[in-house]
Amino acid sequence: MTTTPVQLLLLAKTPVPGRVKTRLCPPYTPAQAAAIAAAMLADTVDVLSAAPSVARTLVVDGDLPAPPGWHRRPQRGDGLGERLAAAYADTARPGVATLLVGMDTPQLRIGHIVAACAALASADAVLGPAEDGGWWALGLRDPAMARILKGVPMSTSDTGAATRAALPGLRVATLPTLRDVDTATDVRAVVADCPQSRFARSVAVA
Repeated sequence: MTTTPVQLLLLAKTPVPGRVKTRLCPPYTPAQAAAIAAAMLADTVDVLSAAPSVARTLVVDGDLPAPPGWHRRPQRGDGLGERLAAAYADTARPGVATLLVGMDTPQLRIGHIVAACAALASADAVLGPAEDGGWWALGLRDPAMARILKGVPMSTSDTGAATRAALPGLRVATLPTLRDVDTATDVRAVVADCPQSRFARSVAVA
């Protein structure tokens, strides 16, 4: 079976109270929301660290250090679209595909990452839809294609569809739909999908 080398990017924000997961407040306090965000980030790091890849890079807003064995890049650009495009551009490696995920899906499993990487052997791109209309993962065999993200409206109910539409002529494989954790309702729903996670434990003590 033909495989394509893939590197993994994790787009993240340093979990500082008052700066992360503010839509969880209320019912959670800013400190509780930050603790929940830190737990989600740790769960995601665990999954990406265990998945096979050429390299792993934390692309971060803030001063959070990279996990052991990871590279680190600061986010840059105005707006999420520019920051995403820059993440791909700043980490591009010749002949290596790039799969980027966020820190908002603690129910992520190694199987999701393995399937995404396998799909890039035959597809030009892979897209993981989110229930809110966005996406939780975007893999590109040619990371330079991420430049299209600068023109995609982000954080809307049409972001996923607009991202797919901005990749004309490419073979795009679809990954399973996951639910982002943005609100207290999301917290309750996603905890049920990963009851043994750090995320679930952080919610239990919040």
